[in-house]
Amino acid sequence: MYERIGMPVDLAHTQTLEKAVETAAALARTFGASIDLVAVTSPSPGEVARDPHAFGEKLAAYARDCSSRHGVTFTAHARICDDPTVELDRTLSDAFHELGVDLLVVASHVPGLREYVFSSNAGWLASHTDLSVFVVR
Repeated sequence: MYERIGMPVDLAHTQTLEKAVETAAALARTFGASIDLVAVTSPSPGEVARDPHAFGEKLAAYARDCSSRHGVTFTAHARICDDPTVELDRTLSDAFHELGVDLLVVASHVPGLREYVFSSNAGWLASHTDLSVFVVR
């Protein structure tokens, strides 16, 4: 049913992704799918890494760790955009379409006041992509 599962990753908050990672891994085992992790950074130094190359290395290490812990293949895909705050959702959507993903597993959190004014990343993807989206809260 699903061959490629996509999952957006925020490397600054990997501890909050574990339930979504476990869900993606269970789905991958069930359907014999692989998992593509996509994370977005800017060309400037950031909270996670000093440059895009270091960011990509950290994402690759996270993918290797997920693969060994869950027994399925997680592949890292780092994307660079000038302003992730503004371009994050579109960059993620474009990346998942380029990769040929057929299901997204997206971590979310309990909505707060901010989500009544601005859409969450999970909400944006669920509302604006033609891909199937599994939101894990």
